[in-house]
Amino acid sequence: MTAYKDHIIRATAAHGQIRAFAASTKNLAEYARSIHNASPVATIALGRLLTAAAMMGTMMKNNEDKLTVQIKGSGDFQSLTVTADRFGHVKGYPVPADVPFQSQGKDAFSLKKAFGKGTLTVMQDMGLKEPYVSQIPLQSGEIGEDLTYYYAKSEQTPTSVGLSVQLDGNGAVSYAGGFIVQLMPDADESIMDSMEIAVNNGGIFGGEAKDILDGILWEYDYEILDVINTSFQCDCSRERMEKALISLGPGELNAMIDEGEAIEVNCAFCNSHFQFTPEELKQLL
Repeated sequence: MTAYKDHIIRATAAHGQIRAFAASTKNLAEYARSIHNASPVATIALGRLLTAAAMMGTMMKNNEDKLTVQIKGSGDFQSLTVTADRFGHVKGYPVPADVPFQSQGKDAFSLKKAFGKGTLTVMQDMGLKEPYVSQIPLQSGEIGEDLTYYYAKSEQTPTSVGLSVQLDGNGAVSYAGGFIVQLMPDADESIMDSMEIAVNNGGIFGGEAKDILDGILWEYDYEILDVINTSFQCDCSRERMEKALISLGPGELNAMIDEGEAIEVNCAFCNSHFQFTPEELKQLL
């Protein structure tokens, strides 16, 4: 399943001392909200993490590399899982999808309250025997700040991550976007200071990806390296579900067959449903 195309811009500035990513992701965030029937709080969290993972995925080097970012919390929001590849394809799901408002007033959409205490885990599958896994405690639950902390602690790279998802009066996504700005090892201190001021400056969200870059890199003549289409795309299929059922083993399959009724297997990422009759389960045996 594929949503309408959004885009990611990769850029460099200050003679290679800065690399930046900016994303416009309204359509994929709205698509994710609609297929999961997500509440406003869950929509904001899912949209932010999808946006971040889409940009992070484009940093991977090999076509087969996969990135998974998962947040687990102790509050109303139990978990949030998103995966991405290097081509701008992302998918994700919240548990539960109907996370309630956290209070009245300005804290109603607080992800810090929704997640409570928890962890953020980044897994990079680069074709090795085991994926590279890094985990940090949640710092704020607001996702952008947590990923900023992740880059500082796990990858020792000065990074700023900003994410925004805005909703209309009906709870649909009216805007989604974000940025990741990183300073390269040879960046001088003056650039670090100016970038800190720029990323903390309000008003950079609300336009397209290039508008975000203009707001952050306004002091520099930046170079756009490429523009990558990004979309919500799930690679589930009936064949994949068959393999999952086979992996359960003969005992489990025979128990399902003995019940004499069709079973339904659901994809958590895109909410697709696949039915298997007892006769089809026998064929899998």
